[in-house]
Amino acid sequence: MILIAAFLSFTVFAGTIVSASLRNGFASLNDRLGADIMVVPHEAITKSNFENMVLQGNVGYFYMDGKYVDELKEVEGVGKLSAQYYLASVKSGCCSMRVQIIGFDPETDFAIQPWIKKANGKPVGYMDVVVGNDLNAFVGDELSFFGEKVKVAAKLDKTGTSYDTAVFATGDTVKQLIKASLNKQLNEYADIDAGNAVSCVLIDVAEGYSIDEVVNDINIHNKKIEAIRASDMISGVSESLDGVSELVKTLTAVIWILALFVLIIAFYMMTGERKKEFAVMRVLGASRKKLAAIVLSEGMFISAIGCVTGVLFGALVIVSFSGAIESSLGLPFLLPGALDTVLVALISSLLSILAGAGAVLLSAGRISKLDTGKIIRSGE
Repeated sequence: MILIAAFLSFTVFAGTIVSASLRNGFASLNDRLGADIMVVPHEAITKSNFENMVLQGNVGYFYMDGKYVDELKEVEGVGKLSAQYYLASVKSGCCSMRVQIIGFDPETDFAIQPWIKKANGKPVGYMDVVVGNDLNAFVGDELSFFGEKVKVAAKLDKTGTSYDTAVFATGDTVKQLIKASLNKQLNEYADIDAGNAVSCVLIDVAEGYSIDEVVNDINIHNKKIEAIRASDMISGVSESLDGVSELVKTLTAVIWILALFVLIIAFYMMTGERKKEFAVMRVLGASRKKLAAIVLSEGMFISAIGCVTGVLFGALVIVSFSGAIESSLGLPFLLPGALDTVLVALISSLLSILAGAGAVLLSAGRISKLDTGKIIRSGE
């Protein structure tokens, strides 16, 4: 019965934490994009891994002429604007696989630097990098990309997005790395001018202007680039998130109801097997109320032990396998903070204890109606 009670609390706790982590991951992803519009070369959207690269951290890169940055500044309705630079590394000391390198303009950036400031109070210098939380690199380490040495200036907090496996640097640093990749013939864009190439431009629409109008204006007048609404890019993620969340909630409810039903039966059978014991206690002077109290206290004790066990096991499983869960779901996954986790644990425990108490009450009512004389005479 302790195991059943543990299963109840584990189901509620784990289901709630998974749902909350998916919501947190989506919110983090939404903040990570940090812009209303993303402008990329037209050929970029034809790549099969384009959205996965932007949203899920698949490595990749593409470039367009830097002249489009100046042209986009002149588009009516464009508020804030900032260029980014992408590059995919070869294997390096920080990781066993290729990583996405993202460059930003420190003077105009409004998407990446807010994240970096949380981890590093000072500006990122030339040939300094900031690494994602999941990479095996730490402040002060020296890394090498395409033969160029860079120094880790900061490590980001966990975001639950592709930021966790990416490397960030200023645009000047990434341009130098792009040049190094070209020199080593490790860049598929062999004919680009590394000093004048950008990968994408992030735009925040000025107040009073429609995002759709700005997108249409850019796409109509510039055939070699493509403006994409950020919300359109994450709409598929949002739909997947809603589907998975509903599935988790449904499974949690079904499993919880089944476990509660089994718990009720278990308590009921337990009291049935102890009828003679309770009859003897009645002969010795215990009141019906006292017997009911004994059964209720036993049930609460069993439920309490089971709840603590279930919550602790749930926390261990979720924390230990959060990476595997994120990978299997293919969605952003960011665990709640310690305070929220404790709150969920308390609520899960309370619900399970109340469920155990409800199951015991049925058994306690059965005990209060026992015919003591009949049980003693029958020898049951």
